[in-house]
Amino acid sequence: MDITRNGSQASAKGSADYFTGVVRIDAPFKGSEPARVGGATVTFEPGARTAWHTHPLGQTLIVLSGAGLAQREGGPIESIQPGDIVWFAPGEKHWHGAAPTTAMSHIAIAEALDGKVVDWLEHVSDEQYGI
Repeated sequence: MDITRNGSQASAKGSADYFTGVVRIDAPFKGSEPARVGGATVTFEPGARTAWHTHPLGQTLIVLSGAGLAQREGGPIESIQPGDIVWFAPGEKHWHGAAPTTAMSHIAIAEALDGKVVDWLEHVSDEQYGI
């Protein structure tokens, strides 16, 4: 058993290569082999969001606080709120982030396939985001 104590890992800023706006990544975790799971708690300031991306084995989001938005390619923008669990299927192009006026935090969980967890794509434009 391993316990990573709250506060034992520094917060990280979400890279501008993969995020629009102010994003903080906390408590990243990764299972030891043969496990493939990893994730983190991610906080998006109002209007902040991921770029479009896919995950080879899918992704689960557990919304913790605030108000958020999520969209899969070709689908409508969906509102997400605390307690919601969002599943993106393997290879499904999508984005997620905060609502325009409210921050949002979620836990993001994904598995690696051949060492790869995510494929980052183009940024979500303001027009695509709806502002």
